[in-house]
Amino acid sequence: MIYNEILKGNLITLRSITLSDCNDTYASWLNDKAVNIYLETRFDVHTVESISRFVEEILASKSSYMFAIIANDTSKHIGNIKLGPIHPRYMFGDVGYLIGEKSYWGKGIATEAIMLIVDFAFNKLSLRRLQAGVFEDNIASERALVKAGFTLEGRFVKQVSVSPPETDWQDHLFYGISKKEDI
Repeated sequence: MIYNEILKGNLITLRSITLSDCNDTYASWLNDKAVNIYLETRFDVHTVESISRFVEEILASKSSYMFAIIANDTSKHIGNIKLGPIHPRYMFGDVGYLIGEKSYWGKGIATEAIMLIVDFAFNKLSLRRLQAGVFEDNIASERALVKAGFTLEGRFVKQVSVSPPETDWQDHLFYGISKKEDI
């Protein structure tokens, strides 16, 4: 879904993703094993065309928003964050994110992006709850979620594996956050 409002933080700005963001750099993120290790997209080879098709689907969706993460210091597209699908009856949605530019890892970018999405979801869309799943080895993502106010709500034991062949099974952790007045 296209959303025209810009979400501005101290380190980053979120804006609706566009087809012009679908470029070789974006494809390189999704094809980089260090970047995609915890993404389900790691099983495919990505091209500008395949990314463009995915972004077109998101932009046409009535239940998902996808934002480009833009670094305030360089105005460079460094990753993405997605809200959705959103369940319209129960007013909750999933959150997923990717910081593709490794030089921005460990700088609080994911935490700030998550916090901006939480504010957008609760205060602009009137959602009542958000949730995100992470692999148990993805400590950086867990920390970002906790710093953004999420709490561990569930654990699916030995549900996921980071690489084929699937021999290194690990737990799939589910974090959530509820709008304060709904608690």
